[in-house]
Amino acid sequence: MRTLDEVPEQDPQDALAGATVVVLVTHSGDLVAPVDKGRREREAAIVAHTQRVLGAARAVGARHVVAIGSAVVYGAWADRPEIQDADPLPRTDDAARDGLVGDLLAAAAVLERGRRRSPLVTQLRPAAVVGAGVDTFVTRHFEAPRLLTVRGAVRPWQFVHVDDLAAAARFAVDHALAGVLTVGAPDVLDPAQVEAASGMRRVELAAATAFGTAERLHRVGVLPAPASELAFVVYPWTVASDRLRAAGWEPRWSSAACLDVLLEGVQGRLAVAGRRVGTRDAAALGAAGAAVALIGTAAVWRQARARRRG
Repeated sequence: MRTLDEVPEQDPQDALAGATVVVLVTHSGDLVAPVDKGRREREAAIVAHTQRVLGAARAVGARHVVAIGSAVVYGAWADRPEIQDADPLPRTDDAARDGLVGDLLAAAAVLERGRRRSPLVTQLRPAAVVGAGVDTFVTRHFEAPRLLTVRGAVRPWQFVHVDDLAAAARFAVDHALAGVLTVGAPDVLDPAQVEAASGMRRVELAAATAFGTAERLHRVGVLPAPASELAFVVYPWTVASDRLRAAGWEPRWSSAACLDVLLEGVQGRLAVAGRRVGTRDAAALGAAGAAVALIGTAAVWRQARARRRG
């Protein structure tokens, strides 16, 4: 098995020589690297790279390609039911595609076309991933001064440990599972459990306020990602892992244990507007996490001023 997140443009099959299984990470999720490319340029690069990997895998006779993406491609909203493997991807507007979701959707489209030809192609779409060194807009959500919630919405939390995600990839290969597989821990945490475990207080805002502020921050360049990505930390996107579980796969990590890992990893860090205070990567932006930090902090300040005036 060979895992790849980069294949050279020249003679890509040389990088896969001898591989029988290829694991492709469709997006690095890197929040430190500056976002210096436009949507079309990013998507074109991701499409080209995914096509190179599939073509090279066929050229060397690999029998299985496993691509690791994310369940964010299904979207998130207040009344979202549990996501099943067979659920179709929703249509997204241009604003929603101008970020991580658009990049992943571009790769998913290539992989869907590629599955009609050999080798076997499997798409893993995990819940929020945690583990050593994992840095995403979800993990940065817990570096903010407060947990942002949207009025009238209940946000259950589901995670998956990176070790379980790797085990799911191997399981899919061992059992020749092709197509789409969602991956997540079996339990889901309610907001009260998350607040108790994290020791963080929440700030509740109207949806129009939260998303409107995030959109303004995006428009002036404070946030590199569209306001639509804020949905993934205030609305649910819980996955069923139905096909994996039906085949006998069982994760070792619960969502509660995953949250403990996440909280340990962000201990001592503070992100305000997605910028880590007091670290060299203070210019790094964490998409939705940036909006959470800034909006939540601003709301706390407004509430404090209002109490003083009263």
